[in-house]
Parts: sequence; structure tokens; C-alpha cells
Amino acid sequence: MPLDLRQSARVLIACILVTIFIIPPGLLAQTYLVTPADLQREMLAATQARQGHLQILNEFLSSPTAEKALKSAHINPEQVKTAVSTLSDGGLAQLASRATKAQANFAAGNLSDRDILLIILGIAVLALIIVAVR
Repeated sequence: MPLDLRQSARVLIACILVTIFIIPPGLLAQTYLVTPADLQREMLAATQARQGHLQILNEFLSSPTAEKALKSAHINPEQVKTAVSTLSDGGLAQLASRATKAQANFAAGNLSDRDILLIILGIAVLALIIVAVR
């Protein structure tokens, strides 16, 4: 009986070793869950989205109405633009969405000058607070 157990163990070990040496190591190393091309595509898309959001907010904050509102509140417009550029992707997307919505409502006549000034000041203060907390 002990002889059969030893022989079975030897056969099992031999099979495992043969299997290990038959599979080329390069095959195992080249298997990716996400390919480098997919990662690069996603990074490019995220970068382009971030740049688009930054552009929307910079255009919004560079408008004469926004600059007037920021100056009347004694807030440096350049400081706000710098703070906006340091926001996370999620925060930047939310602010860009709000700015786009505010511009659309203002263009449609749904917002008064006072409303748009309050929105601009809110965005500026929110950006400065987020940066200060970090």
C-alpha cells in the first residue's frame, strides 16, 4: 500500500512539472485584463473631457458679467480660474454642467442678471473652498 501512494505522488508531481514546462512563460505574461491600447484610449477620453470642462468654465468666468460679479465681491478672477483648474474631474464636470445650464437659462431669458451673478459667485466660492480644504 505505501508503495502505491509513493508512486501515485511521483506520477502526480511529474504531471505537474511537465505541465509547467510545456506552457511557455511568455504566454502567461502577455495576458491582460485591459489592453494598453484600451487604457490609452480611456486616458485620452478623460483628458479631453477635462479640457472641455475647463474650457467651459474659463469661458464662463471670463465673460464680462462674471468678471464684474467677481470684482464686486472682491474676488480675484485669476485666483478662481487657478482654483478651478485644480479641481477633481468629478467636481470640474459638475461645475461645468451648472455653468452650461446657467448660460442656457440666461440666454433663454429664464434668469435675471442678479441670478446669474449669484450663480457666478457661488461657483467661485465653491471652487475656492474646495481648493482650500485640500
